Amino acid sequence: MEVGPQSLSDGELLAILLGTGIRGLSATDLARRLLEQLGGLSGVLGNGASELAQAPGVGPARAARLVAGLELGRRYLAAPGGPRPALAAPLDAARYLSARLLDLPHEVFCCLFLDTRHRLIRYEELFRGTIDGATVYPREVVKRALQCNASAVILGHNHPSGVAEPSEADRNITVKLAKALALVEIRLLDHLVVSRGGHVSLAERGLI
Repeated sequence: MEVGPQSLSDGELLAILLGTGIRGLSATDLARRLLEQLGGLSGVLGNGASELAQAPGVGPARAARLVAGLELGRRYLAAPGGPRPALAAPLDAARYLSARLLDLPHEVFCCLFLDTRHRLIRYEELFRGTIDGATVYPREVVKRALQCNASAVILGHNHPSGVAEPSEADRNITVKLAKALALVEIRLLDHLVVSRGGHVSLAERGLI
């Protein structure tokens, strides 16, 4: 409380969510051991509750607290009236989308609807698919953009395979959506593919 959460290490923050330690280990020691064993924060929070519960010293109650904390963070990012970050730069949008999509086991296609200053109006998951892909309908994207009174849109989806390289289908739907949105004077700023292996901006590839 005195120094603020930003001054704490990953292990110390994780220890607060764990609440207590186990015999022979304080909560901070337990948190540090989990980070080492599971590969850092992405390894710890990338697991579901059932997998976390099986880690030594965690159990169902601590696992539930960890995944609940992660979900609260995700919902805060998308909450109406919450912060409205400017997302014009590919890296800013990639960070936002990674926080929402990285650990999902299935592919999700989403849209970031932005105002004239590229501040976030709304985040929406529009289409869900299997690990192999999702079917995207341009008409639905245009309709939601108009309903949100958006001036610009950033598309995003995840590759659960861990490889962010866009497919031919990804490139084709990007071109279609850019043309469809242009008809109603809404600019497509980017289409980002995020994965554990990194992210790819189709705008940076010159496809938008």
